[in-house]
Order: sequence, then C-alpha cells, then structure tokens
Amino acid sequence: MAKIVCVLYDDPVDGYPTSYARDDIPKIVKYPDGQTAPTPQAIDFKPGELLGSVSGALGLRDFLEKSGHTLVVTSDKDGANSKLDQELHDAEIIISQPFWPAYMTAERIAKAPKLKMIITAGIGSDHTDLQAAMDRGITVTEVTYSNSNSVAEHVVMMILALVRNYIPSYNWVIKGGWNIADCVSRSYDLEGMHVGTVAAGRIGLRVLRLLKPFGVQLHYMDRHPLPEAVETELNLTHHSSLESLAKVCDVVTLNCPLHPETEHMVNADSLKNFKRGAYLINTARGKLCDTNAVVAALESGQLAGYAGDVWFPQPAPADHPWRTMPHHGMTPHISGTSLSAQARYAAGTREILECYFEGRPIRDEYLIVQDGRLAGVGAHSYSAGNTTAGSEDAAKFKH
Repeated sequence: MAKIVCVLYDDPVDGYPTSYARDDIPKIVKYPDGQTAPTPQAIDFKPGELLGSVSGALGLRDFLEKSGHTLVVTSDKDGANSKLDQELHDAEIIISQPFWPAYMTAERIAKAPKLKMIITAGIGSDHTDLQAAMDRGITVTEVTYSNSNSVAEHVVMMILALVRNYIPSYNWVIKGGWNIADCVSRSYDLEGMHVGTVAAGRIGLRVLRLLKPFGVQLHYMDRHPLPEAVETELNLTHHSSLESLAKVCDVVTLNCPLHPETEHMVNADSLKNFKRGAYLINTARGKLCDTNAVVAALESGQLAGYAGDVWFPQPAPADHPWRTMPHHGMTPHISGTSLSAQARYAAGTREILECYFEGRPIRDEYLIVQDGRLAGVGAHSYSAGNTTAGSEDAAKFKH
C-alpha cells in the first residue's frame, strides 16, 4: 500500500464551508480542442464544493483509505521542519496545487527514496525540479486543460480592471467618495488597442478568442505557430520574439510555462521594448518576470499597470514588493482554482491515481516526465532543467 502526501492550502479563516453561494456548477464534458474532461471511474465529492483546501482533500480521502492507502494532507510545506519534509522519507506520491505548491527541489527528492510520482492538481509543474525527477526516474504529471479556461477568464477580467481603472474606482466607493475625476484620470477604452499573448496554447488561444468581440487588434508569440485558419479567423499577427510583440502592443499577457528558457523573460532590458504606458498581465508564473524590474517600470511609468495572480515564491512573503507597488491589480494565486475548476482537477487527480494503482497508462496529455525524460505534453511545453531556485523564501510568508 502507498503513502500519499497531499499539500493543499488552508481552509477559510472562518472554517470549512457548510453551504455555498450556488447549488451547482455547469458540467464540462469536453474542452475546445476535443480533449475530454477528466474521466475517473468515480468521484466522492459534489462538484462545486471546496476541494483545494485541507479539509476538502481533493475529494480523495475515501477513495484512497478504502483501498488501504495512507493519505496525509497538510498545508505546512515550507522550511526544513515542515510537515511535508517530515513525511518525505516514505512517501510514494506527492500531490500539490500550483496555488500552494510543494516545491519539490532536488534536495527534497533526495529525502524521498520511495518517491515514484509527483502530481500537480491543476496545470504547471515548474515547482518540481524536472531534471532531478528525470534523473531519479520519477513520473511527473499534471491535469492538463482542467483549469485553462478558468485562467483565461481571469486574464480578461484583469485586463479590463487595469485599463478601466476599476480597482481604484471601487476603493473610492468603499471610502465614501464620489471622486469621478480621480477615477477616470487613468481610465481608457480597451476597444482599438493592440493586445498580445506570449504563448498561444490552451490558455493563450482562449484569451484571444474571448477578446476578439472587444474590437481589439490581436497578436501572439509562440514557437509553435497556430494553424493558418485560426490566424485568419482571429485576424492574428504572429511574432517570433517578445521584443517584436511588446513594441506594438498596448496590453501584453503572459501565458507560457516556466522553464529555464522563459525564467525572467520580462526584465529591465526587455521592458525597454514595451510601449510606454503598456499593461502587463501575468497569470502564468511569477518567475517569468524579474520582481524588481516590474516595480521599477510601474514607478517610472513605463508600465501603466501590472496585474496577475502568480508570485514567486508562493505564498509570497508579507514584504513582497508586488504587494505595495503602484498601479497593480494583484490577487493571490486564484485564477485556476475556482470551485468550477476544482471539480475538474480533483477528478483528474483521481484519474491519474486510478491509472497508477491499476497499472494502466496515464493519458499523454497528463504526462510531464516519464521514464527519465520529458514526455507527453511535457515534451511539447517544457525544457529540461530546474526553476525551483529561491523557493525557500516561501517560508517567510506570514498570515
């Protein structure tokens, strides 16, 4: 029997919910590219419940414990004496979410001699040292596409929030004011602007489709060009470099994976290529950007706004400069963990576990590393190497 360690974020401060704002959620069976939503043999939760926090346990407890496995669920993941570290010595499977990642560094992998598989409940496996996993023959998986559309919706929301100056205007209401001039002095129409995505995979392409009705000019940068029919349908302009894209776009949204080739792709030098007053959206990974370079660009006016929900490390320390920089629209990492998304990635996690325990092949679209090499979607989206350096700073987070 296996020991599974599941790292999840804390329950709500007022306790695990006893009721919800809605009674149900729409059932998504198939994604836009034809991939089917997760198909586990069964689930032990009601879709729409909070599954991503400790008490929710991704809806896995009954399934695993009735099969004789041991499930350890914790939010304590950072620091040498964390619960995660204490449980590594005999763990066979580690599960975590990108929103509260269990940073599986080479050092942690070395402490886990029985480790066979690392699962991301959601999308994005950069919190695992993929090179170390390959060297050890550990399988790395994620629930591809489970929350891609959720993130894309968040991107559009944040673009509008920045361009229309929504958050400061809302705050005037909270403060009892009616300061229209203050509100609109940084408010513009999105219509007619040039908007570009860095990467046009599942999330990036969905963002482009959602934005088309706004009457914007659409651009994309991707090492895998989209089919000509899609470019024609959306009237897209393809760019081969960030410099080319940034020079013409009023809004740039980052939707690419984090790996050694994309780490800090937005930095002091690359920001010089952005149009003055551009808006930057990042719901991909915080480490795509140099933290201090973003702050400096906002302070100088090179960027008119920065919004996103991804930080490095996660959780972000209380003194992280993105909490206090001007003209930002940051949230905790929530874009892909709506209650709707949780139902899909929890089901996908169970599907992966069912395949693992029954010796059945795991879907190619869920595979990142297998048999010592990048595999499945991982071979398409990632490069070998490690992007976990610096993750130890997550221990500085204070509630």
